[in-house]
Amino acid sequence: GGREVSGGFIPGCSMAQAVDKKKKESILDLQKYLDKAVRVKFQGGREVSGVLKGFDQLLNLVLDGTTESQKDSDDPSKLSDETRSLGLVVCRGPAVVVICPADSMEAIANPFLQQESL
Repeated sequence: GGREVSGGFIPGCSMAQAVDKKKKESILDLQKYLDKAVRVKFQGGREVSGVLKGFDQLLNLVLDGTTESQKDSDDPSKLSDETRSLGLVVCRGPAVVVICPADSMEAIANPFLQQESL
C-alpha cells in the first residue's frame, strides 16, 4: 500500500503518515545565518567557530574556515586561548548543543511555549 501526496507517492504510508512526513521541518531557521560566522558547541564540550555554508533539518552543519578552541590543560571545563584550524567540516546534528552568531547573541521566543490568548 501507499498514498499519493501532492505529486509524490510514499510507499507503505497511510495518508496521515504521508502528510506528517511532508510537514517535518526544523524548529530553527538557520537560513539567515548562511555565509555568516557562527559558534557551535557540541556534547562533550568541544567548541568551533566558522562560516555556516549549509545545514539540514537534523541540524547537520557545513562550516568553512573552521577553528576549534582548545580546552585548558589545567581545567578541562574551560577553553584556552589556543585554537587549531580545521578548514571545511561537516558537523553531526545530534552532537550540536548550541549554535549562535559569532559576533553576538540574539534572543528568540521559546518555540515550545503555547501562546496565551488574551
